Amino acid sequence: MDNSIDERVYQAAKIFLDHFSTVREVAKKMGCSKSTIHKDFTERLPELNFELYKKVKDLLDYNKKVRHIRGGEATRRRYIQQHITKKRKDM
Repeated sequence: MDNSIDERVYQAAKIFLDHFSTVREVAKKMGCSKSTIHKDFTERLPELNFELYKKVKDLLDYNKKVRHIRGGEATRRRYIQQHITKKRKDM
């Protein structure tokens, strides 16, 4: 593998673990796609550092487990914001 790809994989894993981020958040910070980050985590990282991969895998599994809750929270926040905006227009 190219050294720049290796560095990206390690940097993405560090961001992911340090901030308990989602793949989407890491992709945004790294300036690449979610697919690239996911491939880095699931295919490239185990070849580079299996111990780090296990930690990343645990957080990936946790994020998958709670994603339905996060989606519901996002919908709730959007609904509240729309409700507030509508009230301001009515005033």
